[in-house]
Amino acid sequence: MRYAILSDIHSNLAAFQAVLLDAGDRGGFDEIWCLGDVVGYGPDPVECIRLLRQYPHICIAGNHDWAAIDKVDTSDFNPDAAAAAHWTSGQLGPEEVEYLETLPLSLQRDDCTLVHGSPREPIWEYVLSVSTAAANFACFDTSFCLIGHSHVPMVFHLGLDGVCRQGKLPGELPLRQQEGRLIINCGGVGQPRDGDPRASYAILDTGPGIVHHFRVEYDIHATQRKMIGVGLPHRLIDRLSLGW
Repeated sequence: MRYAILSDIHSNLAAFQAVLLDAGDRGGFDEIWCLGDVVGYGPDPVECIRLLRQYPHICIAGNHDWAAIDKVDTSDFNPDAAAAAHWTSGQLGPEEVEYLETLPLSLQRDDCTLVHGSPREPIWEYVLSVSTAAANFACFDTSFCLIGHSHVPMVFHLGLDGVCRQGKLPGELPLRQQEGRLIINCGGVGQPRDGDPRASYAILDTGPGIVHHFRVEYDIHATQRKMIGVGLPHRLIDRLSLGW
């Protein structure tokens, strides 16, 4: 089986479409595993939800998904994120609201746990350091955990010696050669934050047991023009060009 691992689409339809096209060109996939934040920040929340639902998929809830349906308080967001969340809320119809309301906080598939933030705190916690990752290995039972939220592709490895190590997510990550357990972040589709503005995603091929990580160029200016047109905050518009 081949699974397209996507996270943090963030209402960026151009990036989402580019990723789907790229994945199709690379042999396709059987199912999408979406790690949350389908909406928020970007200009096309309804279109992104509808496109995702056209494919066989599973999806978990992200903090921006919940903010758009008033399940979390946006006072915890920065002002730009809060403004985008409130705008997004006004765009959603009953079908989109119902879809977001039914998203679970976590799922387990095969030997993978899927969460948005972290196994310990699925909605809010960022896993960006060795210390945070080390604490989270005790919070799931599978060999691998797939996360999003930080928009930064990386991998944490808990070795058989009990030591947690951090590294960049490589182009190919052979899972069967790993001794120990892994927390894997495949980066953000719609708003990368690692200094590379290209959309980031992965394909998990369970045959050989490899996670393939890809970056995809998309029409950033098209998304920015849409954001300007609907009055979304300029900082959110500008950051897409920087990948930050």
